[in-house]
Formats: sequence, structure tokens, C-alpha cells
Amino acid sequence: PVSQKLEEKLVCSICLELFRVPVTLPCGHNFCESCISDHRSKQEQAAAGAKEGYTCPECRQSCERHLELRKNVTLCSVVELARAGKAQLEWCEVAHGGLCPRHGRPLELYCEDERRCICCVCTVQQCQRHRRALFEEERSRKQALLEESLEEAQQESERIKQALQELEERTQSIKDSSEGLKSVILSKFAHLEKALENFRWQMVAKVEQKQAAALWRVEEDWSTLKERLDALSQHRERAQHLLACTDHRTFLEEFPLLPARESLAVPPPVQFDAAGVVEPISEILTGISRLLLEDLPGSMAPKAPNPVVPAPSVPLLSPDHRNLTFDPETANKYLELSKGHRRATHGPGAVGGWRERGSPFEPWQVLCMQGYGQGCHYWEVTISSHSVILGVTYRGLPRQQPPGHKFNIGLDGGSWGLQVREDGYLAWHKGREEKIQQRLYRELGVHLDYSHGLLSFYGLGKGTQLIHSFHTIFTEPLYPVFWLCEGRTITLCRR
Repeated sequence: PVSQKLEEKLVCSICLELFRVPVTLPCGHNFCESCISDHRSKQEQAAAGAKEGYTCPECRQSCERHLELRKNVTLCSVVELARAGKAQLEWCEVAHGGLCPRHGRPLELYCEDERRCICCVCTVQQCQRHRRALFEEERSRKQALLEESLEEAQQESERIKQALQELEERTQSIKDSSEGLKSVILSKFAHLEKALENFRWQMVAKVEQKQAAALWRVEEDWSTLKERLDALSQHRERAQHLLACTDHRTFLEEFPLLPARESLAVPPPVQFDAAGVVEPISEILTGISRLLLEDLPGSMAPKAPNPVVPAPSVPLLSPDHRNLTFDPETANKYLELSKGHRRATHGPGAVGGWRERGSPFEPWQVLCMQGYGQGCHYWEVTISSHSVILGVTYRGLPRQQPPGHKFNIGLDGGSWGLQVREDGYLAWHKGREEKIQQRLYRELGVHLDYSHGLLSFYGLGKGTQLIHSFHTIFTEPLYPVFWLCEGRTITLCRR
């Protein structure tokens, strides 16, 4: 038979058995790895080192001693198939022969306990007390179980196919829903972007219109003054010429011909009312900026029990650090300044003298000498306790005490302040307050991004905590300003 001839080809010529881990020599012959290793060792011992290498048992071709023999993977797979086929053939021969492999007797019954076919000797000896049945009966029971199992498998297969179909439909539904939502979001944001773009150009056009009007007035004033200057130059030349005349008659005759000089008041300087341009939209821009820069990002972030607003760390703000000094000309008479004007204390008595020469505040306030415009600026202060206000203001902050308030920081449109209270903070602007629940800090940082219209207050400790931010458009240089209740001290930090 073909199978027998194939099996003969898979026999090692040394051990005369099916290959075990077959390896191939350079000459092409195959042997068991262990057989060829033993053969090589015996030849090397017999040669006693006279000649390196060994010969093939089949063709006697020489092989190198240190040659690495590799496993023949394909031949190994064929041998394994041959072994499996041989084992199955032996089992089939026994089963179809109907003979007991233990006693050589015909198989007549099925032992349910041992789950095998048995002969009459097995029935008497090993399986005497076991449950036994005829082949037909056991086949009928097993076939019923198998048919039931097939039916259940078929039902389960249908359920899984149905579930897979639903998953595919659900996947497509999720994709369709997400794509539709993305389309709506992109369309909405595109609409908002277009609206903001139109609003931006409207504001730019309004500024340019105001600029053109102011420049036209400047040009008009310039033309008027230039004409007056030219007239004065002509008057001066004729007057000098007349004064140089030595003939009295000629002088007297030409004097009445000299045009009278008319005085012309210099027109007031033309002001570009930046605040007037910004004021109508200031609150709208503030709301939009807070919505886009704070509320909207916060709504997308995962909710936490105690949400912390991300804030720049002190090293990131350090390059913009500014060293401040108090302006003694603006300090209230009850505020005592240190020698270097870096510390202000609200003392119990007045300090006269040099302060009377300036324009001090009636409230317990003091400005800093430094004013800041374009760019980013950062400064830090240390407070002794609560009941103080940190802020910035335009230079024209009124010096008078406002009715009903102990301070005027944040009561108009040109100043912004953060009041440190015992139970939290109050943010002040245009007389409106916003309560902020945060723990109290003794060290506070103020960051001014003038170009982007952003004023932020930070609490400094182990980390940097954003307390509050103002969003607006600044139109003039800003000066740091402070208010101190009785017994309080503010120190300006230096680096």
C-alpha cells in the first residue's frame, strides 16, 4: 500500500524507526538527531583526533565536525502526521474487529462507568458491578443527547448571530449619531466664528472711524495753526521791514497799511476717546471672554469633588515679574510707608509733612509708582491678614471718599479690585461685586496680560491657585493700587 511505502521512507536508517526530531546532513540524507549525534561521537572516538569530522552512514560523504545540524521542520511535520495516522489505524482495526484489547474476546456490551466496550470476561471480572447496556440501547441514548446538544448549539448560534447583527446595527447607529452631532457642532461653531468675525470687524471699523474723525480734527487744527503761523511770519517780516525804515514820513505812511494782528487761541488737544469706544461693548466682551475661556472649558472637564482651576505655575509667571514701590504722594495720611516704600501699614495716627504736598487718597488707599501697558506683567504681595484690597486702576482714580464705601477700587469702569475678606473674596468692577469661595492666602500674585485684556489673581502656597480673572479691554496704562483696613500691612515682594 502507498501508506506503507510512505512509512518506509520516514524510517531512520540507523534506529530503523520513524524519525524522532529529523535533521538533514549536507549530503541530503536524514537521520534522528540523537542517532546521528551518537554516530558522530563514535567515529570521533575511533579516529582519536586523527581527522576532524565524520561520514554519512548512508553515502559515506565527509561532514565537518563542528557543523550545526538544524531540524527539518517539514519532514518533522510529515512524521507526526504518519504517527497520528498509524495510531488511528490501529484503533480502527481493533474497533472494527470487535475484539477486546484486554482479552481478545468479541465485544458485546458497553460499560457506562468505564465508558468503553467490554467482552464477556470484562463483564465477569472488572465490570461485574458496573452499569452495562447493549450497544443499540446506549447508542440510542447517546444519539438523543447528541441531537439535543446539536439543537441547543444551533439555537445558541442563532442567538449569537442575532446579537452580532444587533451589534453591527448599533455600531452603525453610533457612527451615524456621532457624525451627525459633529456636523451640528461644527456648523454651530462655524456660525459663532462668523458672528465673532463680523463683530470684530465692526469694532475695528468703529475704531478706525473714530480714529479718522480724531485725525481729521487734528489736521483741521494743524491747518488753522499753520495758516496763523504763516500770517504771523508775514506780519513779523513787514513789521521788521517797517522798523528798519529810517524815513519818518514813509514809516508813518506805511504804518496804517500794516494789517492788524488778530490773536488766535490755541485749540484744545484732540482726544481719542478709547474708553468711549470700548464702554458700550465692555460688558459683552467680558461675558464672552469668560464664557469661552473659563465656563466652556470648565464644562468639558471631568467633574471632581473639589474642582481646581488650572493656573500657571510661579516659574511660568516669573519672567514677567515686576518690582513695585508705593507712591508716597498718593498714600492716605493714615498709611505708614517703610523707608524703601515697599511696605504699607495702616497705623493709628496721622503722619503729616510731605504727604500734604501730593494728592493723597481720602480712603485708606495707596497707588504704586509703576504703570504698565502693552505686554505681560506680574507682581506678588504678602498681606498680614484679611480686610485688604488688591487691584489695578487708571491714573485718574478719584481721590475722594465715595459715599457708602470705605474704598473706591472697583467702583467705576476704570479700576478692578479683589477684596480679601474673612469668609472669602469679593471681585469688584463698576460697583458690582462677585463673591468667590476660596481659602484665604497670605501670599497673592497678580498677573496682568494687557494685550489680551486679562487680569488674574492667584493664591500662592504649595501650588498656584487661580482665585479670579477679569476679562476686558484696557485703554490706558494701569497702576497697582491697594486698600488696607486698620492694623493691616501689605508688603511688596521683590526678586
